[in-house]
Amino acid sequence: MKPRPFVPEPLAGSDCFVHDRAGGLAWHRCAARTLYADTDRSQVVYHANYLRYFELGRASLMRDTGYTYREVEADGYLYPIIQVGLDFYAPLHYDDPMWIHTRPAQLERVRLRFDYLITHGETGRIVCSGFTRHCAVNGAGTPVGVDERTLHLWRTFPP
Repeated sequence: MKPRPFVPEPLAGSDCFVHDRAGGLAWHRCAARTLYADTDRSQVVYHANYLRYFELGRASLMRDTGYTYREVEADGYLYPIIQVGLDFYAPLHYDDPMWIHTRPAQLERVRLRFDYLITHGETGRIVCSGFTRHCAVNGAGTPVGVDERTLHLWRTFPP
């Protein structure tokens, strides 16, 4: 399967937000490099490590928009992952730079979804795309409505 085109350009002079000229959507982005420990015997990033990169993207998005996961938990909310999807297009190798693009996607009463796109930091080649779906729960693990500050992120994130 071939990925859809992705042509990011800085959004409003910001380094951490881009607009995809091809797809028309805004994305948050953060930079990372693969560690040797992220690779497997075939010398490419082990597939499950992309979920760690997704988490880095989510945490960075939350931090850069003013509401960290630490604050979410302090307010009594948890957002465990209930579904994951990944499509792989090209491998990353040890010490490759990458851009992790993240955006709030779907929002329901007690569930939400983040979308991701990882690109090679030098070539711009799309490495993988995916999503994580989460359920809002309280400290006892009971599903609850999505908290107001997270709702604000979905309402104010650039289209």
